[in-house]
Amino acid sequence: MQRVELTEKILDIKREKDLTWKQIAEEIGGYTQVFITCALLGNMPLPSAQAKKAGAMFGLSESEVKMLSEVPMRAPDTQMPPQDPTLYRFYEAILVFGPALKETLHEEFGDGIMSAIDFDLGFERQPDAKGDRARITMSGKFLPYKYHSVSDDVQQLGIKPT
Repeated sequence: MQRVELTEKILDIKREKDLTWKQIAEEIGGYTQVFITCALLGNMPLPSAQAKKAGAMFGLSESEVKMLSEVPMRAPDTQMPPQDPTLYRFYEAILVFGPALKETLHEEFGDGIMSAIDFDLGFERQPDAKGDRARITMSGKFLPYKYHSVSDDVQQLGIKPT
């Protein structure tokens, strides 16, 4: 079985049992709904305790449970730009606001990147009289670039001096 087939199996069972991602995440436990959903969609590994709970919930074989804990090939065959309208709007937001976020990050921290590995992602629904809003927060560790072959008396990392 390929990981994409396991994802389809999980989605089929989710539909058959009329489950929500919130219900699934609460039963599996230990992580946020977004993380559990991401893992069951095949983009993150589930730690073995959560993989076993998912296995029981979805009636998975021992091999399938082990597959849930394997480091996946993240976003295989992803088409760019994304064709799904919701994914495209996230892509569009980064295309529009990404350069300003980049400039702001560099001005605040220096020469480096925000980690997508040492990373937290939050999602919440915000009630609003003009239409509810989706609040998405990203928090990643700043990783400064290392400057190569520098002498002891010059800056060695891209961290902005404070």
